[in-house]
Amino acid sequence: MVVSVGIDVAKDKHDCFIQSSEGEVLADVFTISNNMDGFHTLLEKIQVCTASQDKIKVGLEATGHYSYNLLGFLLDNGLATYVLKPLRTNLYRKSLSLRKTKTDHVDARTIAAMLLSDVGLKPYTNAAYHNEELKSLTRYRFDKVKERAKLKSSISRLVCILFPELEKLVSSLHLATVYALLEEFPGAKQIAKAHLTRLKSLLENASKGRYKRDMAVAVRDAARNSIGSKMPAKSLELQHTIRLIQELDTEIDEIEAEIEAMMEEIHSPITTIPGIGCRMGAMILAEVGDLSRFDSSDKLLAYAGMSPSTYQSGQLKNCYPHMEKRGSRYLRYALYNTTKYVCLWNPTFAAYLAKKRAEGKHYNVAISHAAKKLVRLIFAMEKSKQPYRSAA
Repeated sequence: MVVSVGIDVAKDKHDCFIQSSEGEVLADVFTISNNMDGFHTLLEKIQVCTASQDKIKVGLEATGHYSYNLLGFLLDNGLATYVLKPLRTNLYRKSLSLRKTKTDHVDARTIAAMLLSDVGLKPYTNAAYHNEELKSLTRYRFDKVKERAKLKSSISRLVCILFPELEKLVSSLHLATVYALLEEFPGAKQIAKAHLTRLKSLLENASKGRYKRDMAVAVRDAARNSIGSKMPAKSLELQHTIRLIQELDTEIDEIEAEIEAMMEEIHSPITTIPGIGCRMGAMILAEVGDLSRFDSSDKLLAYAGMSPSTYQSGQLKNCYPHMEKRGSRYLRYALYNTTKYVCLWNPTFAAYLAKKRAEGKHYNVAISHAAKKLVRLIFAMEKSKQPYRSAA
């Protein structure tokens, strides 16, 4: 007999429901606290309601960090646990009734019913659970890089106000040399008053000898003829923004070092594909999770939200199917950006991209086709654990 346990996860408590495959309610909806006592109460309840020969299925929705501790407890106790997408449970609940009813009790019953009705569900594995740490790191890095990019935009805005001529003197405003200069002299007026010897020493040390006296003279002359405004408030903001970026640089370096250490333990062949580095490879693997959940590359494409949507009714057919764009936005971001580099460094993908472009497809559409080809390649390599081999 199959025994299904449905759990509706919340912050402080969880609602649980237990029923058998024969339709018998073994334990009506009961509530446990989100602590160790509550977890043991659930385990004891399951043991009371089941026999040794019963097959137990425990299901809960993917509710982010609220379900993480309970999920670990269930896996540690050897229970087959299924993590369901809220979208699927929502659609299943609506299919059971036309009434707009959604409560924690109803959700617990819905999850239990889904476990019994959907035989295609695959249990969550320990590998997927421990993969959450890599996912946490890659997403944390993504957010930090995004935060840094916003601060860099602020730097460009402030320099445009305080010393707009500086941008023409350097290859980029976001160099360590430029930051060192602006942190000490945050504006054209301050640079114009600076002693040439100090400017030369600062630029030479910060650039490790790349910029010498001629650069110091050029910067000082540009500052003396600058249209930049003298605004102490903006200068202070510029200094603080530079310090924030420097702190973020340090944090991102630490995160990336931890990611690289994890990738060395994983020994994934994904980084053998030309164009895929450690960081993007880690992000793809983290978002995909346990690859054994997917029977084919098409299912992995659907999980990434990259499969085309289909709509047909009578004589109406969708002549331009749009991408579904469901699932992890982080995974789609990683796949799209990685594909651009793969098409740059991998002759096979470069030829495929050129072929799609020759068919008249927009660059972004052609990249999406190449991304699907890349997903199929990654799926095959991860299944076989073999490194990339060029077609030539």
